Amino acid sequence: MNPIADASPAAPAARPDDGPLWRADPDGSALQFAEVEVPLDYEDPDGEHITVAVGRIPALDPAKRRGVLVAFNGGPGGHNAQGRLMPLRLAGTAVHEVYDLIGFDTRGWGASAPVLREVVQGKAPWSSRPADEDFAQIAEDVRATEEGAARAGGTLRAHITTRNVARDLDRIRVALGEDRISLLAYADATYPACVYGTLFGEHVDRHVFDSSVDPGGLWRGQYMAQAEAIRANVDAWAAWVGERDGVFGLGGDGDAVIAGIEETAAALHAEPFCGLDRTFFDNIVGNGAQHRPLWDQLADTVRGLRDRSHAAVEAAWLFAASEWEQPAPGQTHTSGLVEAITAEAEWPTDLETYFADMRLFRERYPYGNGVMRAQPWVVAFREDKPREPMTRVTRERYGPGLVVHAAGNPMLSHAGGAAMAALVDDRLVTVEDDGSNEMFAVRGNAAVDALVTGYLVDGRLPEADVTVPGTPRPAVGPARAAGSGPRLPDTEHVKHYLTEYRAAARRR
Repeated sequence: MNPIADASPAAPAARPDDGPLWRADPDGSALQFAEVEVPLDYEDPDGEHITVAVGRIPALDPAKRRGVLVAFNGGPGGHNAQGRLMPLRLAGTAVHEVYDLIGFDTRGWGASAPVLREVVQGKAPWSSRPADEDFAQIAEDVRATEEGAARAGGTLRAHITTRNVARDLDRIRVALGEDRISLLAYADATYPACVYGTLFGEHVDRHVFDSSVDPGGLWRGQYMAQAEAIRANVDAWAAWVGERDGVFGLGGDGDAVIAGIEETAAALHAEPFCGLDRTFFDNIVGNGAQHRPLWDQLADTVRGLRDRSHAAVEAAWLFAASEWEQPAPGQTHTSGLVEAITAEAEWPTDLETYFADMRLFRERYPYGNGVMRAQPWVVAFREDKPREPMTRVTRERYGPGLVVHAAGNPMLSHAGGAAMAALVDDRLVTVEDDGSNEMFAVRGNAAVDALVTGYLVDGRLPEADVTVPGTPRPAVGPARAAGSGPRLPDTEHVKHYLTEYRAAARRR
């Protein structure tokens, strides 16, 4: 099977006479919910069907209404997405005045035929710098995860493909009675959005890809690029700290700061402090460097851990916390969507390919658990594959739009966003010196919000690519004020910032 195929959309569905049956949100929000029935297998349209859960908030000003705006986010395939709740993110904004806001749980997620996998407890030590002798067990843990995903996912997961997500979206369009829809896709959801445009471009009005995937790097290349982006953030932070050695005392330039970090990492590996070992420390540095406004707090935390100060411990744990959802103790099953849909892409089957990359990443990209981005993935062991390949993305049947991307986004590298903009010939909006993921109506960046709103509402596109300022770095000079005592991290400030940042993408 060709791993990347050209567009071949399914025949359009007839619109149901009565359209979706909308009902109020039982939690009392402005949302209305409905289900749209779609074929499990579009090659067998009269066979088994599933339902896709849809959410809607009608336009605030019916007289100005210009159509529907479908907004979606989440990891590959829609994992961990807001799905049918996405309209709440945009409720009350200027785009809400003129659009019905639509969200949906993609097939395999939420209330749309969720695909599951068994929770498997790994046996390999959790390490940001695993030893060679642990590689085989890491691979066996991944193999066990795939076997559990196959048992729990059954025949459903073969139908969890990006093309089917795009076809489902077109069924939603038909059910809504719309000839064209506008798309606002965030993060990994930019891939199904551009696949929809490839298959059904004549039905696309306006589109914004916010924090885009790299269309040429799906999926292993994108994961590995995360490690590179994390390291770039760490190096930028280290250079900034080095320019302020009189304040932080971590070294006089970026190289000296990194050397000091490595010394602290080695010390914590030999003798952990308050439960914090080298792996936690590597994650503190990698996670913290993403957030420019906390660069001073990260420096104070790193210095505190170097000096084994208990005053730095709470802030350290805040920086170390993972943003990824983890199964609860005793939970036997969890979502298997990412494991299902990433199998569309080609992955190496030779474990030595992964192990060689792990050795490189262990040395070059230890921060933010970079080695994990290079280790074996379940697809290397998968026996059944999705019934369709990746799609060769084009933009032949709809107009240009916007790609918005922060320069320091560690989850989706800016190079990938630039590649998407070049491929579909969109205007690229770069958010300078910013590590945020998902920007519009999320991070409070006035320039981004104005550009996206102007395009979605009035059709105004910049004449060329645009660069806008990101969130400022801390206002810290090169020298400490006379008579000031030792610097300590402001734990409450760190907690407030990280809580707000992580909640912003899920705020309702």
